[in-house]
Amino acid sequence: MDLTVLLDMAAEGFADRTLVDGLTTRQLRDAARAGAGLLAESGATSVVHLAANGPAFPVALFAAASAGVPFVPLNYRLGTDQLRTLLTHHPGAWIIADERHGPLVPHSHTPRSWLDTTLTRAPSDRVPRASDPAVIIYTSGTTSAPKGVLLRHHNLVSYVVGGVEFGSAGPDEAALMCVPPYHIAAVSNVLTNLYAGRRLVVLDAFSPTRWLELVRAEGVTNAMVVPTMLARLMEEPESRRSVPTLRTLAYGGAAMPPRVIEQALRAWPDVGFVGAYGLTETSSTIAVLGPDDHREAAASEDPEVRARLHSAGRPIPGVEIEIRGTDGTPVPYGVPGRVRVRGAQVSGEYAGAPGAGDGWFDTRDLGQLDREGFLFIRGREDDTIIRGAENIAPAEIEDVLLRRPEVADAVVVGVPDEQWGQRIEAVVVPARGASLDPEELRAEVRRRLRGSKTPDRIVVWNEIPRTATGKVLRRDVATELGG
Repeated sequence: MDLTVLLDMAAEGFADRTLVDGLTTRQLRDAARAGAGLLAESGATSVVHLAANGPAFPVALFAAASAGVPFVPLNYRLGTDQLRTLLTHHPGAWIIADERHGPLVPHSHTPRSWLDTTLTRAPSDRVPRASDPAVIIYTSGTTSAPKGVLLRHHNLVSYVVGGVEFGSAGPDEAALMCVPPYHIAAVSNVLTNLYAGRRLVVLDAFSPTRWLELVRAEGVTNAMVVPTMLARLMEEPESRRSVPTLRTLAYGGAAMPPRVIEQALRAWPDVGFVGAYGLTETSSTIAVLGPDDHREAAASEDPEVRARLHSAGRPIPGVEIEIRGTDGTPVPYGVPGRVRVRGAQVSGEYAGAPGAGDGWFDTRDLGQLDREGFLFIRGREDDTIIRGAENIAPAEIEDVLLRRPEVADAVVVGVPDEQWGQRIEAVVVPARGASLDPEELRAEVRRRLRGSKTPDRIVVWNEIPRTATGKVLRRDVATELGG
């Protein structure tokens, strides 16, 4: 199967149901087919999307699929030099760009003109193959240069049909999407909600006030946020946090501070929370902590069960997860190691490079499984601080800091040191109205962990630099601290 089959099923199953910004599923299919005809005439080898979310985004996604060329959503927030470099990887691309990026790509088409043109073109008769590249998404480049993750049609289709029941959404259901279009969650949101028959509401620039207003005004039933968004929502006055129609709230993209999810569970007891762990290379989510898991863990007095509230959940159907030690062999539950994953939705493939030879993709995340199969992520191996001869996971220290109610955000990095190789430094952000004592925080870490894991220095900032999807820009933090 390819992505166009999903669109055809939706257009036949609920043709007149609105998907996004007034476009029905039938109109989306017609526009995508016409767009594919236009791409075929032009000889385009890919479709680059360099703009914010909107109706042109799903049309371009499915038009590229129908034309058998990859869809490439680029981060429109990048600098000019970075974008020019990425664009050189896609010669012959049909480029959709907003007015800001028009001067960068003079031969580009605006989202509105692209949409208007596709609605009037003849359809394409091209039939894509399941093995064709469907989407190329560039990694955020927080620890290295961005790489183009190549997802084929069969990877994305496997993810959708393996986790979503076709037409399962009621006509009143609406999903609020506030992740940028260059993130895998934006692509997966379009595909899964189309397949379920759920209307999409797009919020391009997040603010807690606007998010809450849209949930109420649009009758939003499903939404997804990154942890920093949920933290800001929880800072809103209780009188403004009403979400009467919201049934499910998914979160992911970065580690969720324990204090934030515990507060959210108390604030919105009728909402089903879903923790989602995944990567671009795995076509989005591979493990889920469902609503019942949240409620059971929050209510339990068993420390092992309660700890699962801060886990990544268990693998979704069709996905295998195992933990391997430094020698590459699987380790038993409770033992940390590298997280590897296998399944039909897993690509592990980069543009211009081969995929995983044995079918197992090395996420480069550190983690462990408990006896019931719940996955606990302990951070990126690339983030490991080597102090003397000891490997230290920043996530362990960050967890201690974030449990303090007066700490809103925290990051721990390694900074070069002549004596130890690296020294541990932390940045903390105070919660609204709170003040922080760095020495008191250092003492807390020393008490809960040990002296060798205590930050040599803790500094207080107003904000920690993050990507739009919540990932900490650790290199920027380390550079600012003198790394």
